[in-house]
Amino acid sequence: MGAPSLEGRVAFISGASRGIGAGLAQRFSQRGLRLVLCSRTAPALACSESVLARSIDMRDEAGLSALVSEAAQRFGGIDLWVNNAGVLEPIEPIREVSIEAFREHLDINLTGVFIGSRCYANHLRRIGRGGVLINLSSGAAWKPYAGWGAYCAGKAGVERLTEVVALEEAGIGLRAHSVAPGVVDTAMQEAIRATPETKFPAVSRFLERKRRGDFNSVRYVADEFLAIAFDPARESAQVAIRLENESAGV
Repeated sequence: MGAPSLEGRVAFISGASRGIGAGLAQRFSQRGLRLVLCSRTAPALACSESVLARSIDMRDEAGLSALVSEAAQRFGGIDLWVNNAGVLEPIEPIREVSIEAFREHLDINLTGVFIGSRCYANHLRRIGRGGVLINLSSGAAWKPYAGWGAYCAGKAGVERLTEVVALEEAGIGLRAHSVAPGVVDTAMQEAIRATPETKFPAVSRFLERKRRGDFNSVRYVADEFLAIAFDPARESAQVAIRLENESAGV
């Protein structure tokens, strides 16, 4: 896929203040896309001629709708929408997780994705054309981890929600994918490695991965997302996609 095919493309990224979201924004900008960014704190890239950035919580439907309206007036239609915002905590056995913490987690990781997906589907219907939706998934969507009850439940919900969106919106040309990016060494991974084994029994696996340096880079993840969205050779009817380890292609 060559860079010229991205000329004039517009991408939305949530959770764009740090981690994968900030890395996606940096790489998408390098590849020439115009960007619509939001996060609860200031996005990593400031507003410019090609970047519209706002501090918005993805659960704020009114704020998000206003941002999309502003983006439509400035850039036109959004070609790629990435629901990336999310949290990991609480990390502890379900018996110890408070109801309030569980509800808050799902409100961010699942309801936020629902609101974003709904907003994008309505945006595409207003402008009368299709687009690509990528919802961040995880291996935790299909593999249970002790201590990650909320995270596993939320990501499993994201997978099925995305399948429903793909089914409902296929007629307008929306391709929806839930994409597991693999393990990327972000602040979230640092939090995992700092968790005591009593709360997260699998922590030794993540410590060993850090020792080996066995991670996917954000640059690799960003380029894979762009390929999924815009490279005709990579277009797939499969909704759930799991990125290969970056080292596998070396």
